[in-house]
Amino acid sequence: MSLHDIQNSITSAEAAAGRPAGSVSLIAVSKVQPNARVEAVLTEGHRCFGENKVQEAAGKWPDFRERFGKVDLHLIGPLQTNKARQAIELFDAIHSVDRPKLAKTIARLAQEVGRCPELFVQVNTGEEDQKAGIMPADADSFIAECLAMDLPVKGLMCIPPVNEEPSLHFALLAKIAARNGVAGLSMGMSSDFERAIALGATHVRVGSAIFGERVAG
Repeated sequence: MSLHDIQNSITSAEAAAGRPAGSVSLIAVSKVQPNARVEAVLTEGHRCFGENKVQEAAGKWPDFRERFGKVDLHLIGPLQTNKARQAIELFDAIHSVDRPKLAKTIARLAQEVGRCPELFVQVNTGEEDQKAGIMPADADSFIAECLAMDLPVKGLMCIPPVNEEPSLHFALLAKIAARNGVAGLSMGMSSDFERAIALGATHVRVGSAIFGERVAG
C-alpha cells in the first residue's frame, strides 16, 4: 500500500464511524527504515512521523527538519530516564509515559528546558509481564499524578497483545480515557487501524503498510 492508500483508508474509516474527516492523525512509523524511504514519504508531503529510539531519531531528524521544514515527531517506543532531556528537546509528543519515575523526570526537565512535548500515558491493557505500561487498575491514579505535576497529558496509548482481538483493548483504553477526561487515543497499527478508528483512535501508528517491511540490519 502507498501513503495515499493509507490516507484514503483512514478517511473511509472516519466516515464509517461517523467522525469528521481529518479527526485522526497518521503517524508514519519510520523507525529502522532507510533514510531514502523516509525521504520519499516526506517528499509526498507527509509531516508526522514516529520513532522508537531517541538516539536513532537524533541521528536523522535534525537534517530532515532542516531540509523539509516543520515535522511533527512522536516518540512511540520506551523512554529511559537518562534520555528524557534529549527526548523533550527533540520530540513533539511522547507516547510512552509508563511509570512515576519517568513522569517526575519529565516534569523536572520540562521546567529546566522550558518546553514539554504532548504526553500519552501508556497503558498495558493486556497486563503482559514483558510489556511496558501502567496496569489498567493503576491508570486513573497515575493519570491524576501526572496532571498534578502540570504535565500535558494529551491522551493514552496501548499496544494490544499479539494473539488477542485488538478491539477489546481499544475499547478498554477508550473507557479509561473517557473517565479521566483525556481526549487522545494513540492506538491502531498497520493491521488494525480501521478497527481502532471505529473505537475512537485519534492517532494511528502505521509503519510497514507505508514503508514496506523493515530492512534487516
